[in-house]
Amino acid sequence: MELREDTFMPKQTDHLHNRNMYNEKREEELVLANKELAFQNIEKEKRAAELVLANKELVFQNEEKEKRAAELILANKDIARRLQNIQALQQIDKAILGSLDLNLTLHVVLEQTKAELHVDAAAILLLNSQTQILEFAAGIGFRSQAIERSHLRLGEGLDGRAALEGRVTSITNLQNIAQFARAPLFTEEGFFSYFSAPLIVKGQVWGALEVFHRSVFTPKQDWSDFLEVLAGQTAIAVDNAIHIVRLQRSNRELLAAYDSTIEGWSHALDLRDNETEGHTLRVAEITMKLAGMTGVSETELVNIRRGALLHDIGKMGVPDLILLKPDKLTDEEWVTMRKHPIFAFELLSPIAYLRPSLDIPYCHHEKWDGSGYPRGLKGEQIPLVARLFAVVDVWDALRSDRPYRHAWTKEKVIEHIKSLSGTHFDPAAIELFFKMMNDKKNAFLFGSGS
Repeated sequence: MELREDTFMPKQTDHLHNRNMYNEKREEELVLANKELAFQNIEKEKRAAELVLANKELVFQNEEKEKRAAELILANKDIARRLQNIQALQQIDKAILGSLDLNLTLHVVLEQTKAELHVDAAAILLLNSQTQILEFAAGIGFRSQAIERSHLRLGEGLDGRAALEGRVTSITNLQNIAQFARAPLFTEEGFFSYFSAPLIVKGQVWGALEVFHRSVFTPKQDWSDFLEVLAGQTAIAVDNAIHIVRLQRSNRELLAAYDSTIEGWSHALDLRDNETEGHTLRVAEITMKLAGMTGVSETELVNIRRGALLHDIGKMGVPDLILLKPDKLTDEEWVTMRKHPIFAFELLSPIAYLRPSLDIPYCHHEKWDGSGYPRGLKGEQIPLVARLFAVVDVWDALRSDRPYRHAWTKEKVIEHIKSLSGTHFDPAAIELFFKMMNDKKNAFLFGSGS
């Protein structure tokens, strides 16, 4: 059977058509895929650009963090340095407030100066107010003792100008000896740089704080500022110490003047009352010795001495007609005479300086059994020092010549005092008195003879 060519044409055409459609669809898919790839590439490029920007931002942030970290490190170092400076000043303040020893305070200042300013050596020169010469007071870090020979007139060389001009002076090269008056003193030290700050308080120049470097040194402003602060603290320490010394000297002179005045009063009272020459000084010395055996403090002994010297100060209020009467006093006159301890209290109690010394002037006529005056105190109501003094006063009075009688013998006075034990006198006071008398070391207090 013969096949005709046209018999297969429709099928082949359909196949081609389908293939074309497939190809077209595939092409469309490829186009879409290409577009998607292109879009994705654009997105990737965009993301890459964003990542680049993000990386740049991160780099910037890291740089800022590093910069901030560096700033914080510097700030922490600055804070630490300032804290050390404050602690150094606190140590100096403690030295100023805690010690009256100027040398000790200056040593603390120099230790802190050397440590905080990182210098090789430091010295303090103080101004002699009479000669107007700066003299060595303290030093640290020196290889020799040459600095101790420093005697520098105000304004002499650059190193003498700081105190005179009231400002920090410096020498950056000590090899130029023409600028440094004491250069010959430091030939062995090897110093290269020098700074000096004046010690000034309220316009008063006290000296200079000097620091030395053995190498080239260029100070920063905060270093220079702290040098001036240290100099200011040093000036306060010197000013404080010198004023305290002057105050102590004034107090000693004032106390000496007070005591001289009191001794003058006591001597005048002895003369007015016709007491034996030296009676008051003798009873004061013996009473102090006796009181010392009871363990009283040095301060109390000073008050006891003043009280003994003024024991009859109240007699200033007794008229001469009664005080100097050669005959026996009447009852009325005795009433007046027995007021002299009250007069003493009224005279001395307003004086704060003498108030602690009142026990003897006010109570030395009180008796152990309560029969004394002016208040009739009994037993241990009477202050101890007054009980001790009463024995000493009677002893010295009876052992001394008076216009109306001769001195009693030692044995007679001893028997008399013993007979008054438990009535007039405190038995314990009598026992202590005789114990002191029998000690050969105290023989000079009681004189010689029978």
